[in-house]
Amino acid sequence: MTDNQPKTIVTGAAGFIGFHVAKALLQRGERVVGIDNLNPYYDVSLKEARLKHILSYQHFDFYREDISNLEAVHEIFSHHSIERICHLAAQAGVRHSMENPFVYEQSNVKGFLNLLEMARKFPVTNFVFASSSSVYGGNKKLPFSVEDTVDTPISLYAATKRANELMAHTYSHLYDIPLTGLRYFTVYGPWGRPDMALFLFTKAILDGSPIDIYNFGNMKRDFTYISDIVDGTISALDTPLRCELFNLGNSRSVELMELISIIETELGREARKNFLPLQPGDVPETYADIEKTRETLGFNPRTQIKEGVKAFITWYKDYYNAR
Repeated sequence: MTDNQPKTIVTGAAGFIGFHVAKALLQRGERVVGIDNLNPYYDVSLKEARLKHILSYQHFDFYREDISNLEAVHEIFSHHSIERICHLAAQAGVRHSMENPFVYEQSNVKGFLNLLEMARKFPVTNFVFASSSSVYGGNKKLPFSVEDTVDTPISLYAATKRANELMAHTYSHLYDIPLTGLRYFTVYGPWGRPDMALFLFTKAILDGSPIDIYNFGNMKRDFTYISDIVDGTISALDTPLRCELFNLGNSRSVELMELISIIETELGREARKNFLPLQPGDVPETYADIEKTRETLGFNPRTQIKEGVKAFITWYKDYYNAR
């Protein structure tokens, strides 16, 4: 039996960004269908804990399925009246893509193609998908602009995200599908990913273990707080466009050593530091030009790094003490 109530489908609903976006949509009274395969790339119990929070909402349906399984995805679209697609599922991680390349092809390319086909077969009012700042590769011009050429990715992960952007352009052109790609810049905050620097550093410092600092500390990142990312993502969902790309960043490049100093201050402990060379696939600096995003989506990131790190550490202590 088909449920004809209009819904937004959120892929990667148990993931960091997907969880927060799905929760925000549910809190404003929308009906949401979530998909996630809960893969073991990082601690599955964290994904299950996120999921537990949103399963309590009345208008949330969840499917533990893999987006690379076309038959399963088709079944979900057949059963629900999907009005909008918010595609946030992906195999993440620059370094991991060097060790397990075929997982990236399966999830990031085939999975994305499956969703494009669903948007063609079951017409939607909007399709928003997660791209990444990693598509800028080794670009030297800063800040990174969506007008820049991005033909030289330096990791397979980045290459799959650029492939998504090109596939989206093709499907929008051929089938008149409204598609928007969001280039996320180093997202952090409560319920964050354990493979990201803030999480790794916090855990190691509290455990008394050394932290690995790549490029001998000469790294800068445009750290963007999760609530700002959610605001930008939902604004894009609410603004159907023919085929556009936007940067979602804080538009401030923070030195890695500054981040570590803020974490040390919040924890009241000094990190044991292990300085290492730049890793293959990594870039020394990211910095988002968000003028286009401000003008078109009304995007206005509000959370500064000290405030955001404090909120993350508060969550981290509460979550792991509770467990």
